[in-house]
Order: sequence, then C-alpha cells, then structure tokens
Amino acid sequence: MRPFQAVLAVLVFGLLLPPPAMTAQSAESSSVPSISWNHSGKNVVEVSGVALESLNSLKEANWTETQWQQLFGVYVAQEHWQAEIGLPAVLGKYSIADAKVRFEPRFPFEPKLKYNAVFKPALLPKGDEKAKAISSSYEIPSRASSPSTVVSEIYPTADLLPENLLKFYLHFSAPMRRGHVYDYIQLLDEKGAPVELPFLEINEELWSEDMTRLTLFLDPGRIKRGVKPLEEVGPALQSGKSYTLVIRPGWQDATGNSLVKGFEKKFRVGPVDREAIDPARWKIQPGKSATRNSLQIDFEKPLDHALALRMIRFLDSSGKSISGQSRTEDSERRLSFTPEEPWLPGSYTIAVESIIEDLAGNNIGKPFEVDVFDKVQPRIVRDVVTLPFQIN
Repeated sequence: MRPFQAVLAVLVFGLLLPPPAMTAQSAESSSVPSISWNHSGKNVVEVSGVALESLNSLKEANWTETQWQQLFGVYVAQEHWQAEIGLPAVLGKYSIADAKVRFEPRFPFEPKLKYNAVFKPALLPKGDEKAKAISSSYEIPSRASSPSTVVSEIYPTADLLPENLLKFYLHFSAPMRRGHVYDYIQLLDEKGAPVELPFLEINEELWSEDMTRLTLFLDPGRIKRGVKPLEEVGPALQSGKSYTLVIRPGWQDATGNSLVKGFEKKFRVGPVDREAIDPARWKIQPGKSATRNSLQIDFEKPLDHALALRMIRFLDSSGKSISGQSRTEDSERRLSFTPEEPWLPGSYTIAVESIIEDLAGNNIGKPFEVDVFDKVQPRIVRDVVTLPFQIN
C-alpha cells in the first residue's frame, strides 16, 4: 500500500469509530445552567443543568431565605434598570427537585407584569468562582376575559362607626393584583373633600392568602391620644360627621382586568370607644338537641368581623372542637354558629381568645389605648376566656 493510501485508510477508519464516551465528571463540567418558567398550575421558576455535587450540597445546606435569594433571585422588572438596584426579591419557597433548583413564589405571578430571574453559579457550594450569572425574563400572558370582579363587601358593615375605628376589611369576588392599592382607595368627608392621609400606608400589603381580602388600617397615630399625628393633624374621623370610603374602578384583579365598577361605603361617626370587651355581658341562645339549629351569641357591641370568626370556638364536654359554620350578623353585633352534626344533650363551652377585638381594637379586659409607661409584654399572650352553655 502506498503511503498516501495508508494515511487515507487511517483517516477513514477513524471517522467510522464511535466518539469516546463522556464521563459523568466531564458531562457535569460541560453542562450550562438554564432558567425555565412554568405558569401552568402553580407558578414555578427552575434552574436545570446544575452539577450534581452542588445540588447535593444545597440539599444539605441549611440556608436562609436571603442566601437563597442571593443565589437565585426573582424580581419584578422595572421600567429602567437603575430602578432595580436594591430592589427586594420576590418572596417564596426554594427547594431541590428533579435535579433542579426550584423557586415557587408566595403569591402567584400576575399577568401583564414582567419578571426577571437571576441565577449566580459562582455562589453555589463547590461552585466556580469565575462562573458568570445567567438571567431570564418572562411576562405572564393575560387571559382574554371580560371584567367580572366586584367589591363584594366592606367590613364593618354598620353605618355608625366609632371615631377611633381601627380598620376596614375590603372583600372582592375574585383574587386581586398586589401593589399600589392606595391609588384606588380614598376617604372623603361630608363635603366630598379627601381626608388627609387617613390610612396606614405600608409596603407589605395585608392581603389574605387567596388575595380576595385586603385589611386596611387607619393610621393609629391619629387614633391614640398623646401622639403627634393626632395632636398636630387631628383624627382622621370626627364624631358627628359623615364620610364615604371610595373604591375606584381602575383597580385590577389577578387577570389584569379592572373592577366591573367602583364601590362606596357611606357611614356616620359616633363617639370614641375605649371600653374593653367583656364576654360576661354576651347573651347566648343555644340550639336544641337532635337539631342543627344555630347557636347565637349577642355581643355587647360590634366586634371585628374576621377575628370573631377565627377566635371564637365551640367545644364539647371532652374539650374537642365542634365542626360547623360561623357567620356574623346584625352589623357584627351577633355571631351565629351552625354545627355540622345535630346537637347532643349535654354541657358545652364557648372558647374566646382574649386578643379578639372590637371595631376600635379593644381586647378582652384591655382597651386599645394603654399607658405608654405600662410594662410591655415580650410576646403576645393569648389567654382564653370560656363561657359554658347547655343543650337540652
């Protein structure tokens, strides 16, 4: 065989040979992390392609949420990149699953908002310090639909409220969008003029988990005596006057649609209420045995709607909670409880947590306004007051 033929044969034979097998180590080192978004069902952002050794180390690491956010942060995109400097990451849960680093936001991603995810491989356990960060952007597409969400109720429902009212609850018929809520809420006086800064505007909006209820606090500084806002500006609400709480229709729900219409709650303001709650004054009307007739509790005055439903429980003679449905009635002056099973004859107990509140924030045995020199408890004490009743 001539020399050039021999060389050609070697080249052809080499081309026919299969490529050398890639070892696990070389495969891991050559993999490049990538970010993927999944908004079908639960919103999830995942990073795949992370070396197995790093994933195992992450599983064993007892990282804080801040450490996870530094490694893998998800942010709401701003109009200009400079506005994102120092922007807090979206809160959520981190985990390792299916060989991926997974982030699940505490609240669902909202349509028509753009999100940025940043993953920094250099911060991985046993990671390459020279590895560059990777990023990905995503916008949840809006679902084509017509506006259907309305304000279903505002609590308190009474039309006469105390001058030192502590909060409102805004209920919506469907999940709402988080952010800039105070742009859509206004308190007007009886002349139709806006009341100056009546609400406690906080960044961490107080939504229920399903995003259908917003807790709206009036500024406590304009309620408690002896503090500057009350002395300098005066109370947000004044006894003897009328007001209107206005919800503007431009407020968007979770689908990106505006409310079907606005909402107004008109009310009058009565004297301040600085009297602690006294369950001994409550009147109990038990149900009847062998029926599911509702038990009713008539309070001495209206109570906080949400807290009344959560902090009043019904126990049988063994101390076991009775399953059933509670609801407030008569402008939160009454609570009605309907058991799932018929009442049995015997002794029962109503258990009431002492931190239950009335409309002014007064608790059982403790008014909202306490002396500033009183000893402050290092933690909230949740005593329980019990009220016995009998089913015949």
